Amino acid sequence: MSAASVTAPWLLRRAFQALAFSQPLYPINKKLSFYGNPCSFPVQNPLRSLGLCHIAQVIKGDNDVLLRGVGDKSAIEEVKHILEMARRAATRREVLHTDFLTPPVLKESMQVLEKLSDVKVIAQGGYAQAERCRISIGHSESEVLTSDPDVVAALNITGNFSFRPCSHGDFLGAILGKGIAREKLGDIILQGENGAHILIVPELVDFLMSTLDKVANVSVSCTQIPLHALEYEPPRTQSFKTTEASLRVDALASAGFKISRSKLVNLISSGDLRINWKTVTKSGTILKTGDIVSVSGKGRLKIGEINTTRKGRFAVELIRYL
Repeated sequence: MSAASVTAPWLLRRAFQALAFSQPLYPINKKLSFYGNPCSFPVQNPLRSLGLCHIAQVIKGDNDVLLRGVGDKSAIEEVKHILEMARRAATRREVLHTDFLTPPVLKESMQVLEKLSDVKVIAQGGYAQAERCRISIGHSESEVLTSDPDVVAALNITGNFSFRPCSHGDFLGAILGKGIAREKLGDIILQGENGAHILIVPELVDFLMSTLDKVANVSVSCTQIPLHALEYEPPRTQSFKTTEASLRVDALASAGFKISRSKLVNLISSGDLRINWKTVTKSGTILKTGDIVSVSGKGRLKIGEINTTRKGRFAVELIRYL
C-alpha cells in the first residue's frame, strides 16, 4: 500500500477535527446590545424556554410570533403599536406612555409585554378598579419606573343634578363635544346628584376646566382633585334571563335593553352599538359569555351564563348595569 493512500484519510480526519472544534458545539449567548445589530440565538435559548425574549428579537421577527398569541384579534393593531413603543423605550432608555386603553387592549398588551425581558411596564387608571388604563413602558433597568408615573389626573364635575340626573353618556358626550379624543379620557365615575369624577390625561386638565360649562342642560363647574379623593362604588346591576333562538347581538341586546329588534338594528347600522368597546355594524354578530354590549344612550349589558334548552334554543343570563 502506498504512503499516499495511508496519508490521505489521516489528513482528512485531522481537517475534520480542526473544523469541528474551531467553534463550540453550543454557541455561548452574548448579552444583546440595544444599539448594535440584532443578534442571532441558538435553538436552545434559555429565555425562550421561560417564554421571554429580548427587544432585539422582536426587531428580527418575533413581533409576529408575539402577535399570534393575541386572543382578541380586533386588538392586534393597537398591541402592535404598543410593541413598537416598547422597542423605542428600550433602545432609547426612555419612558413612554400610552393613551387610555380599553380593557381588551389593556389585557392583551400586558400579556405580550410581560414576555419581554428588557422592559418594565406599569398600568394605572387612577384607582384600583379602573377599567380604562394607561401603560407606562421603560427599560427594565429604568429608575424612573420605580413608582407610578404621574400620567393620570382627576376632575370633579359638579352641578345641580337633583332635577336632571345625567348618565355616563351625558358626561362623555359633553367632554367629547369639546374636541377631546376618547382615548384621552379614562373612566367616568358617576356621583349621583353630585355629578361625576373624570379621569383624564394631565395635559388636558386646564383646557377642560376652562371650557366645560354644561352637561346636557345642567350648568357645571370643573375642578381638579387628587386621585386619593376619588369616590368609587361598584356599579349596581340587575340580572335576568331570556330565551332566544340565536346568540345574535340584535336578539340579545334587544331583550337586554328592552327595545324592539328593528330599533336596535337601526342603532347598530348608525354605529351606536359596541361589543367589548369596539363599534359593531353587523346585526348578526354572535355573542359569548363575558361580552360587554353598550348602546349609546341606553347603557351597558354583560352576557352571563349561556345554556342550551331541550328544544335547541339558548337560555342566556343578561346582566344590566343600572
